[in-house]
This record gives sequence, structure tokens and C-alpha cells, in this order.
Amino acid sequence: MRIGELAHASGTPIETIRFYEREGLIPVPGRTEGNYRIYTQAHVERLCFIRQCRTLDMALDEVRVLLRFKDAPQEDCGEVNALLDEHIGHVAHRIRELQVLEGQLRVLRAECPSPHAAKDCGILQGIEVAAGEPGTVPARRHVRSSH
Repeated sequence: MRIGELAHASGTPIETIRFYEREGLIPVPGRTEGNYRIYTQAHVERLCFIRQCRTLDMALDEVRVLLRFKDAPQEDCGEVNALLDEHIGHVAHRIRELQVLEGQLRVLRAECPSPHAAKDCGILQGIEVAAGEPGTVPARRHVRSSH
């Protein structure tokens, strides 16, 4: 199959397929006499595996490790387990960061409970104040402009 057919069969954009080829994540395809790349069902399966890893938010280096083990089915999978444990830890850390972010956004949202002139918007003012102090969202102010 040609690259367009591979893209359709695997749900992967052509540019991404070419990128994965350059990165060595998928094997170099054979060529026709007309010098067109010819892909196989193995390419489809490998791309689907890579896409699933990416759906699980795995970095390309993590995907490379998993592919190495997939290509060596007799190897012990202890490193795969360790990789996944580490990835779970990263995800848990990101969840905690996102929960903090959600709290900051809720505090900011509470600064402007109803629509009014943008010049008096507590959200815009809060963002402006926080821009002067990177990484912070100001505590709720007790004095607000009139709505």
C-alpha cells in the first residue's frame, strides 16, 4: 500500500508517518520500480501501536523502548514494567499540577461573577497582577470595582 492508504488504514497523518520513519520508529518501506514507498500490514500494526502509546501520553523515547521489547518478544519485560511505573508517576504528578491550576482558575473566575465593562473585570485584573509575579494567582481581593 502507498502512504495515503497507510495513513487511512492507521488513522495517522502522512506527515506523522514520515516523521516516525525519520525517527526510526517504523521500518523503512520497500520501493516499487517507480520508486514509490510500499507499506505492509506490519506498518499499519506498528503505527497503531505507536498511536496507542501516544494516546497514553508516552514520549517518543518511551515508545522506542516499548517497540524494542515488542521487537524482542523473548526478552524479560521488567524494563517495560519499570517504564510504565515511571510514566504513571509522571501522570500522577501532572494530575496534582492540574488540580492546583484548576483551583487557581476557580479563584480567578470568582473575581468576575457577572458580565460588566472589561475595564472592571476582576479576571483581567487578576491575570495582569499575576503577570507581574510569574507562577502566582493573587488571592481574592476584598475591594472590587462596581459592576
